[in-house]
Amino acid sequence: MNIIGDIFLVIGAVFIALGGLGLLRMPDVYNRIHAGTKAVTLGSLSVLLGIALLHPTWWPKLVVIAGFLLFTNPVAASIIARAAKISGIKPWRAEEQGGE
Repeated sequence: MNIIGDIFLVIGAVFIALGGLGLLRMPDVYNRIHAGTKAVTLGSLSVLLGIALLHPTWWPKLVVIAGFLLFTNPVAASIIARAAKISGIKPWRAEEQGGE
């Protein structure tokens, strides 16, 4: 179980790193929210699963943490997107930037 737990920890770390890279590379707030929310949520859940496999007695606490992440991440992303829309931030469009 140690190897499987370590694999889930590495997978989670990769997804979290890709989420952070997405936050830096995406062109506007809406794309950044998507990159941060999806990738980091999956990475965090993978890390929690890896920890649960390495420390089986921690399952109840980790399930509570996972539930908290699954509830708060989408709600926070929705609130940030709504605040950006209300404040007048327009979504990025490739044709406006001289792209394709």
